[in-house]
Amino acid sequence: MSETSCIERARAMIQEVPNVVILTGAGVSTDSGVPDFRGPQGVWTKNPLAEKMSDIRFYMSDPEVRRLAWQSRLKHPALTAAPNSAHDAIASFEQTGKLTSLVTQNIDGLHQAAGNTPSKVIEIHGTIHRVMCMSCQKKTRMKDELTRVSGGNLDPSCLDCNGILKSDTISFGQPLDETKIAMVFDYVKNSDLLLCIGTTLQVFPIAGAVDVAKAAGAKLIIVNNQATQYDDVADGVLRDSINEVIPLILGV
Repeated sequence: MSETSCIERARAMIQEVPNVVILTGAGVSTDSGVPDFRGPQGVWTKNPLAEKMSDIRFYMSDPEVRRLAWQSRLKHPALTAAPNSAHDAIASFEQTGKLTSLVTQNIDGLHQAAGNTPSKVIEIHGTIHRVMCMSCQKKTRMKDELTRVSGGNLDPSCLDCNGILKSDTISFGQPLDETKIAMVFDYVKNSDLLLCIGTTLQVFPIAGAVDVAKAAGAKLIIVNNQATQYDDVADGVLRDSINEVIPLILGV
């Protein structure tokens, strides 16, 4: 089947159903200048130390790792990135009334910036735009804490309890929010179609949403530059540019 035919078939499947859940990964945001983690140009590939900064054990125990992490946040591309055509298409698709939930593994907030309703977006791995105290759990804005870093406080602590501050994102060694995971699985179980975009579907438990969808009889469409372990059970697989394909299959 030609790529054009695959696009048309995917679009038809989406048009035919009333309830769609979209799951997005890093591949959605690479065209916005936000690199992925595992790809050839990924964060961990180009800078092995970045993986250490993403490990909660090193972050909590080593002030130098925290200082490096804060310097990295000062220039984090997600803080200045703008939505691309895929984000815009997904935001427009919400207006059709078919989108029951938008689940993202990304921390960049670009879905909300594109116009998706915040309550529709489930950020499985948190957000880079917020900071949390690891002691008292107080949450503050990232840009406010970065102002302190720029002013010379290279490892800022909580202004309330002097606890360690960290971006409100999930690091290695931190548990995912089980309530969010349960919510995702519930949405997927009651959907007619699961559209996975820009994700390798390697990270569990969220990749298990595919198993939940298929067990419930939902259609599965995967749009990703690389092969995934679920391609063989998908009803549609597309390899073309996410920026080009998503507006076409969503019909917006």
